[in-house]
Amino acid sequence: MTVPGRRSSTFSRLLRHGFTDPSGAERLLDVPELSALRGDPVLLDALGATADPDLALRGLVRLVEAQPETERQTFTATLLAAKPFRDRLLGVLGASEALADHLARHPRDWESLVTYEAVDLHPGVAEFERGLAEAVDAVSLRVAYRRCLLAIAARDVCGTTDVAQAAAELADLATATLRAALAIARTAAPADAAMCRLAVIAMGKCGGHELNYVSDVDVIFVGEPTEGADEGKAIQAATRLASHLMRICSETTVEGTIWPVDANLRPEGRNGPLVRTLSSHLAYYQRWAKTWEFQALLKARAVAGDPELGAQYIDAVSPLVWQAAERENFVPDVQKMRRRVVDNIPAAQIDRELKLGPGGLRDVEFAVQLLQLVHGRSDAGLHSGTTLDALAALAAGGYVGRADASQLDEAYRFLRAMEHRIQLYRLRRTHLVPEDEADLRRLGRSLGLRTDPVAELNREWKRHAAVVRRLHEKLFYRPLLDAVAQLAPGEIRLSPKAAGQRLEALGYADPAAALRHLEALASGVSRKAAIQRTLLPVLLGWFADSADPDAGLLGFRKVSDALGKTPWYLRLLRDEGAAAENLARVLSAGRLAPDLLLRAPEAVALLGDPGGLRPRGRDHLEQEVLAAVGRADDAEQAVAAARGVRRRELFRTAAADLIGSYGTEDSPREPDPGALVDRVGEAVTDLNAATIAGALRAAVRAEWGEELPTRFAVIGMGRFGGHEVGYGSDADVLFVHEPREGVDEQEAARAASKVVAEMRRLLQLPTADPPLLIDADLRPEGKSGPLVRTLKSYAAYYHRWSLVWESQALLRAEPMAGDRELGERFVELVDPLRYPAEGLGEDAVREIRRLKARMESERLPRGADPTLHAKLGRGGLSDVEWTVQLLQMQHGWAEPGLRTTRTREALAAAHAAGLIPTEEAQTLDEAWVLATRVRNAVMLVRGRPGDTFPSDPRELAAVGRYLGYEAGHVGEMVDDYRRITRRARGVVDELFYGA
Repeated sequence: MTVPGRRSSTFSRLLRHGFTDPSGAERLLDVPELSALRGDPVLLDALGATADPDLALRGLVRLVEAQPETERQTFTATLLAAKPFRDRLLGVLGASEALADHLARHPRDWESLVTYEAVDLHPGVAEFERGLAEAVDAVSLRVAYRRCLLAIAARDVCGTTDVAQAAAELADLATATLRAALAIARTAAPADAAMCRLAVIAMGKCGGHELNYVSDVDVIFVGEPTEGADEGKAIQAATRLASHLMRICSETTVEGTIWPVDANLRPEGRNGPLVRTLSSHLAYYQRWAKTWEFQALLKARAVAGDPELGAQYIDAVSPLVWQAAERENFVPDVQKMRRRVVDNIPAAQIDRELKLGPGGLRDVEFAVQLLQLVHGRSDAGLHSGTTLDALAALAAGGYVGRADASQLDEAYRFLRAMEHRIQLYRLRRTHLVPEDEADLRRLGRSLGLRTDPVAELNREWKRHAAVVRRLHEKLFYRPLLDAVAQLAPGEIRLSPKAAGQRLEALGYADPAAALRHLEALASGVSRKAAIQRTLLPVLLGWFADSADPDAGLLGFRKVSDALGKTPWYLRLLRDEGAAAENLARVLSAGRLAPDLLLRAPEAVALLGDPGGLRPRGRDHLEQEVLAAVGRADDAEQAVAAARGVRRRELFRTAAADLIGSYGTEDSPREPDPGALVDRVGEAVTDLNAATIAGALRAAVRAEWGEELPTRFAVIGMGRFGGHEVGYGSDADVLFVHEPREGVDEQEAARAASKVVAEMRRLLQLPTADPPLLIDADLRPEGKSGPLVRTLKSYAAYYHRWSLVWESQALLRAEPMAGDRELGERFVELVDPLRYPAEGLGEDAVREIRRLKARMESERLPRGADPTLHAKLGRGGLSDVEWTVQLLQMQHGWAEPGLRTTRTREALAAAHAAGLIPTEEAQTLDEAWVLATRVRNAVMLVRGRPGDTFPSDPRELAAVGRYLGYEAGHVGEMVDDYRRITRRARGVVDELFYGA
């Protein structure tokens, strides 16, 4: 007897054997049905060896209770006497609640686990067909299927078969099941069966001989008429047979379901006919099929129905699969497919996704299949539908590094084993790692992790997922480096032809040049070359993710040539995770940022500093520029220093814009394009203002020392005054001065004019830095008027001669450099002009409308598409800005919020004041932001300003990537631009023209 307050010895033994509910287990062991087993000394050992001893014991009790009285003794005697049978049965009961349910319903099916002959260890299709032979309907097929599944699971959980063998057996069982289901369907409709030949082609994991426990079985049906039969009627008959086959396998009965049969990989998917003739299949694949469809066909295997027709189908489509890499759209399709499709995975589940999550099974499968498509056209040894076999063949052929292949093989096997055990528990189709502690414990123990199952499982899973994630991209690129570096004698390498094929498939337009760059970067035994070989596999992937991989690789070579001997450069890229990806994005996104970087490569350091891409404020920039000017020996040296600061800040701004637009692993894409536009406009305005302030200081110091004879201010106009400057914009300005006390007006005017001329000269001197063009054409009298005036002269002109367009232009006037107090007085002077009391009269409104209409008809460049011109086209910048400016002039006197030089601020204020309805305000804002981003994109991509989309396909694709469109979607981008600006023009017609 047990002493009160002390645990029984059985309780302690149960704990030691892994039971989590020892009290419940004690009660189960005491049930009368287990009396014959209770004294067995190895029963607890056998239960303790299972994934879940509690689950195994509960299943065992149910099975014993389900045995007929006459057969119970036979069962218990066999369990006691045959250790292989005991291990198999308890292993299944401890891993699968669903199979325990099956055994409780069919208590004699335990007999299928007793035999242990050699043929039972690795059965094939023939053995499974014998196991299903007696099935005559959907219900009996399910029972027979589960009986066969029971034997597969027993071999799996006991380690008799490995994960690849178990997956192959599951595929063979699926093949036998499809054949049995087709036989049942043919028996039910003999007339249909006599009229047609029907072949069932397995696709996906079934076709690849690597099926899961619970998975859709993907198929394609091919039909032909029998001799003398009408083709149309024969295909209808074949369709009825195929539909019946699908129902037999998929429908839920009293014995549950087997698995869904999915025919959506057929031509045209669910919209296409279920059954086609062979010639119809071929016509579709030759004319309409997309790259992913050939990728899917890589796993096609004839499994059921007419074997001759099935073989004909495989023979016909196989050449098309291996020619896919030569198709016109292969590269953009691959670029699109390479980007992970995780958008549809709920955020709460992405970290538990074994299949589609980062570092998941799909990463391995996709990488292997893509390399097969690229290299299989010239190497038939790669023509395997099985992932692990194909991976081994790729390694044997030198297409994948042996160490990488070995690591991927191990990781894939572990992840597939996890997937198998998760599905086996309840025989449900899932790829999610459970969250419940008990489920994780059972899963860990089923994989042999017994010390601390949950912690060990999480550690091993994360380790293998990290391996997959790290190698997924490197798999494509590391052999390219091995091919050019040639460091390990005797190692099988990619041939130059194979390396070129791979680079071409990944989007490189000039594979030969790319290989030369790789050889220059990675050859040799120097520390620099060793670090480059570590970095390049990842960088090449990022380059390939852009619209112009060749430019990215060339830029990287140039930067590396310039900085390769500086100790910090490669260390920065190697150790600062974000720096390398940021550099790759910047180098492959267009010409402007790389050009700026190559003029001063040390700016690469900005890309590794967490705060390095944040714009610096006007005060900070002006302080740095003026300090540099103060240290210079002459005016030209001073402005060269100021322009150097501007070049660096332009690079900082462009890099931040590109990285915000593309997004990186560490920094997701900026979701608000308006924020990107505002940041660029503000940053470039600030650095232009600081540069002008530096040029002004340099011009004054060179001639007059510390003080000019006249007070002098630079007023920003246009986009400069509106803080909306783009990368290629001129600086629109007005110059105003006021003679200091006691200084002759003519002397002051000469000094002011001389300063303006010198500033303009200095800022346009030919140097390696981008010039800053100053445009003063918005001054009174335009090009005919003096470049600089006194404040009194401005007052006199505006009082007497000012036209309505000049008042409109002054809406953007804001002091930018020079004498701050004089600038503020200029603003006070022009405020009554730009915000006239009581608003604009009818004549003024008509005049503004007339000017706008004239500009639309006269200033649009000849031949330009008015629906795609970002500045002057329909719904573009001019339309939105004139509409907003008209509202400012009409209502600015009464609405303080409208008194701003910024378009978006004024638009928001007009909406807040009730002058523009919400939807119309959003429409105008969206169009203005988009048109501004198009102009910025063109400058970033081409390195020179432009107002329309580029005609060159690569440049157009790069603009698309900047605007957030994936490869192959430039048509959608242009359509969206036209749609958005067309809606904006409708608002302009209503608000501006009063239509």
